Amino acid sequence: MKTRVYVTLKGGVLDPQGKAIHHALGSLGFTGVNDVRAGKLIELDHEDDVSDADLEAMCKKLLANTVIENFRIERGN
Repeated sequence: MKTRVYVTLKGGVLDPQGKAIHHALGSLGFTGVNDVRAGKLIELDHEDDVSDADLEAMCKKLLANTVIENFRIERGN
């Protein structure tokens, strides 16, 4: 089974990568983008019996810094 974990910075946390992307888009001539917030996608390939609780524990203990980041789990096939 595959699971995707989306990790994003919480609102109000400075996002230098997002700012750099926003600046670069402007430099490339793209207009109309008001702001950019960058995050990361982590794909896990695991056994079917890995529980939702275990996935959430993985996020809290390793995959996301819950002080400054939010995470969202999407279980797939």
